Amino acid sequence: MNPLVPWTAVRWVAVDVEGNGQRPPDLVEVAVVAIAGGEIGQPRSWLVRPARPITPMARKFHQIADEDVADAPAIAEVAGQITAELDGAVFVAHNAHIDLSVIMREIPEYRPVLGVADTLKLSRRIIGGLGSYKLSALADALALSDGLPPGLRPHRAGYDALVCARLLRHLAASASGPRAAGELLTLPSGDEPSAERGEDDAAPVLF
Repeated sequence: MNPLVPWTAVRWVAVDVEGNGQRPPDLVEVAVVAIAGGEIGQPRSWLVRPARPITPMARKFHQIADEDVADAPAIAEVAGQITAELDGAVFVAHNAHIDLSVIMREIPEYRPVLGVADTLKLSRRIIGGLGSYKLSALADALALSDGLPPGLRPHRAGYDALVCARLLRHLAASASGPRAAGELLTLPSGDEPSAERGEDDAAPVLF
């Protein structure tokens, strides 16, 4: 990918995952939202049957119970569908090292060939002066959840991925015109996610 091309010339996919609270976490839900030509698509999500039970803390957070995923496919059964959405796109997520680490562990054949855009890092860099850069705080501050499809709610993968996609589009806007794709990349293609964590990292609750 040429990092100098406008961001609208590149395909991006916003991703959110929900885990079962175990260490390391098993997936219970994955959602993706494609962004092509600067236009945001519809969320696509999968419930996944984890190998281990969902912990009470994780269930309280995302409200997905063991019975909700009892008849869901295992990750291996839907991995091909998920990678088909991710291939040929920049991987986008809020606090991306978390979602990317889980995806690469659960779907070992996937790597973000075109790079990664972490909307948490980008928000801190582009938007100054906010007290919190959690996705929920940014959604409130920037009205990112206005007019969302019915049935979506915070801390479910479809909602969070769609809000993340809207956040990326907001961050990509510039008074002088669309930002270059390279300005939005926070992890070059082929690099592995680090284990860094910040004050807005919700991983202890999410997983």
